[in-house]
Amino acid sequence: MSTTARPTSRDVARAAGVSQATVSLVLGGKSRGRVSERTAEAVRTAAQALGYRPNLAARNLRLGRTRTALLVVPALTNEYFARVYTGAARVAAEHGFGVVLYPSPDGTGPARDPFGTARAPLDGVIASSMAADALDAIGGGDLPLVMLDSDPAAAGAAATVNFDIADGMRQVARCLLGLGHRRFTHLASAVDTWTFQVRAEALAGTLAGTADTELHTERSAHGVEDARLAAERALTRPGPRPTALICDDDILAAGACKATRRLGLRVPADVSVTGFDDLALATAVEPELTTVRLPADEIGGRGMTALLAVLDGREPDRTVLPVDLVVRGSTAPPAP
Repeated sequence: MSTTARPTSRDVARAAGVSQATVSLVLGGKSRGRVSERTAEAVRTAAQALGYRPNLAARNLRLGRTRTALLVVPALTNEYFARVYTGAARVAAEHGFGVVLYPSPDGTGPARDPFGTARAPLDGVIASSMAADALDAIGGGDLPLVMLDSDPAAAGAAATVNFDIADGMRQVARCLLGLGHRRFTHLASAVDTWTFQVRAEALAGTLAGTADTELHTERSAHGVEDARLAAERALTRPGPRPTALICDDDILAAGACKATRRLGLRVPADVSVTGFDDLALATAVEPELTTVRLPADEIGGRGMTALLAVLDGREPDRTVLPVDLVVRGSTAPPAP
């Protein structure tokens, strides 16, 4: 059985008619101003023709850089975090980085060090929808930390990348107010994190601007059955029934729809229901959910881009990502 030797930088140098040092400069992205573009192109062409791939492990050892980021998420059971990972991994791959995905076993924190006492070779940490101090055991204060969908005022993060969460909830409230709703229940996440606090504050603030509105809050753990029970409590509590259930995410909204049917009510004829995230679940339920679309893959990509900027000593982009309300069949004017 014959084997083909892996091409080396010496082979590329010979094919391009240049030195190995020139090959290293060109393929290492450091040739600008030091190697002519004509020579650089000859090196790239030779490398492609030979199928040459740089030995990143050896290069990174010389640079003291592993080109690996850790992405910490509260759970893997939520499609949203899978999309965050997809976006981060895409940008990472474009820059020769890898992303290790780690679900915190304790949810939002504190997260235990996934590598124990043996410090893994990491360049930085990206954490989605968690508190910065929940990452202390992982970063130990010596790794750059980028926070996604988290408090921008919290200490400990080198950069924060956020959606305009408040605007998303304001869009929901204005839509329902415009339909004529005045009695609301906020089916709120029982998880005490910045992103859910912002949603509650934005909802209360928007509704307060309209006379004769009522807002009740019912908290729920993140699960369809938990949300069903919470929604049933909201819909059967004493007093006039709410005409709209505003849910902190699509999973809670699915539970709310289930509760409505269990009680013999109809969505949206008797109760309007809204979600947040725009997961695949939003179009799997019937009627389809009115919800706020969060481009999770984009925030993952922006998070990786911010980490790369921090590692290169550049100022990361702090632009807040806009969100959109997607109006579907789960909302309608209240019954007369």
